[in-house]
Amino acid sequence: MKTRATDARRAAVLGSPIAHSLSPVLHRTAYEALGLSGWSYDRFEVDEEALPGFVAKLGPEWAGLSLTMPLKRAVIPLLDEVSETAASVEAVNTVVFTEDGRRLGDNTDIPGMVAALRERGIEQVDSAAILGAGATASSALAALARICTGEIVAYVRSEARAAEMRQWGERLDVEVRTADWADADRALHAPLVIATTPAGATDALSSAVPERPATLFDVLYDPWPTALAARWSAYGGAVVSGLDLLVHQAVLQVEQMTGRAPAPLDAMRKAGEHALAER
Repeated sequence: MKTRATDARRAAVLGSPIAHSLSPVLHRTAYEALGLSGWSYDRFEVDEEALPGFVAKLGPEWAGLSLTMPLKRAVIPLLDEVSETAASVEAVNTVVFTEDGRRLGDNTDIPGMVAALRERGIEQVDSAAILGAGATASSALAALARICTGEIVAYVRSEARAAEMRQWGERLDVEVRTADWADADRALHAPLVIATTPAGATDALSSAVPERPATLFDVLYDPWPTALAARWSAYGGAVVSGLDLLVHQAVLQVEQMTGRAPAPLDAMRKAGEHALAER
């Protein structure tokens, strides 16, 4: 897709709740850096019930949508095509509208995770641990399918969640073993730990951080740092944050929606850090 800086194009992030989203800050920063003066990016509170009607009303000026919870799966029936990456976890966080009006769905969370880890020098690990078993955990599993050569252990709170993670492992063709959340302190000794849980869920684990931790990828960014990330850093371990993920997946979204590459990673990260500091 070729675009001119003066083309009036629209994009937005949808979800519920959505007021906390940093996506407008990141995308608007990218547009400014790329000289796309005619582009705008907004946020809209949209739930699953309202999504079909919202999408149906979008005109030809729309370039794309970013989707957060609870819309990543709900949007799939509304699309003309879904990428292999998005289909692998049944989650779409990016919709691009083509010039002929088609709706293309993709998932930039997965390559965003891989890119955030690569930025810190993590190209490959021989084993990993995942804390949690929600939607983000399945994306983490898909990312690990690209970089982990050995066993992945998922620490979960229920047998139902454990079964879900094992099913995702089979689907993604990765070796997944599940363990009870009560033993989650063992996860902290893995070469790579990915925490996908809500705020506060891993706080109690901070006292169990080993003296020489390896790498922690905590998908949260507000509040930051989490108790676990703070202790991890204090002990000299490498920490990848939710903001790193947010920025890297947004970079890929900007490139897909605008047709311009590379998107300004550093400027977007600084804008995100500034916005968080002001909260």
